Amino acid sequence: MIKYFDFESEIEKIDNLIINLRQNDKFDSKLEKLELEKQELFKKIYSNLDPWQKVQVSRHGERPHTKEYIEEIFDDVVFLHGDKKYSDDNAIIGGFASINKKSVMFFGTEKGNSMETRIKHNFGMAKPEGYRKAQRLTLLAEKFKLPIITFIDTAGAFPGKDAEERGQSESIANSILVLLKAKTPSISIIIGEGGSGGAIGIATSDRVLMLKHSIYSVISPEGCASILWRNTSFTQEAAKTLKLTSDDCLKYKIIDEIVDEIPGGAHRNPKDQSIILKRAIINNLDNLNKYQVSELVKLRKAKYLNMTSDI
Repeated sequence: MIKYFDFESEIEKIDNLIINLRQNDKFDSKLEKLELEKQELFKKIYSNLDPWQKVQVSRHGERPHTKEYIEEIFDDVVFLHGDKKYSDDNAIIGGFASINKKSVMFFGTEKGNSMETRIKHNFGMAKPEGYRKAQRLTLLAEKFKLPIITFIDTAGAFPGKDAEERGQSESIANSILVLLKAKTPSISIIIGEGGSGGAIGIATSDRVLMLKHSIYSVISPEGCASILWRNTSFTQEAAKTLKLTSDDCLKYKIIDEIVDEIPGGAHRNPKDQSIILKRAIINNLDNLNKYQVSELVKLRKAKYLNMTSDI
């Protein structure tokens, strides 16, 4: 059962009518009319979402996560585990795969979609061993000359005492550095939440894509409200102030491309959304393959240096 947002009340009413009418075959024409009306409503509502509404959509419990995209987009998937130093962090999953008959290395944050899997994957909040796993996979990709595809969907890196004791900040910084210097093409996709250093730790790529209703920010709206206003009732105001939408990120050159979402958001039809995203990945890989690796590294470094100089 799809969870409806407050701003989807009209859609919920139509869906309830459709459910009732489907029990009677005499209303085929009425059903068709309602379906068309619903699609128009989706387009109208989702083309005018405010920042806080986009935050809500990006966090929808049924929104497809990294594992679902991996299953739908890639073939010949082989998962790799561990950082070879401490343990295997399930918050970041990755390995070898192929797309369009070409081998790639992939990794990304995984939140899980049930209480059991969310606990297993630590709600997508990686610890130092997760970022060191990402570094290991990046170096493997460089060694075998494989493009890197990363998926980002995290509220941020895990802030716990044990993570700090094992060098959380250092592992994120080093992950950024390893990706920045990697002698192979790279693409990152913000598929849900892109939160703070936990996101940028695996999003330092030649091309950064972002699903239309995803968010990418230095801090969550709740965290921002508690710091600036000392009151979480200002969360919606914080979402607006943070400029965290895909349109804002493209405008300020934080990302390179917005990937359209199907009407009603990616959670309405993950399979169709995967087809759209797969097409975007293939197109960007084809474009990156036109460059010499040395040129890509140079352009990548310039891109992120320009970003910091504009702040």
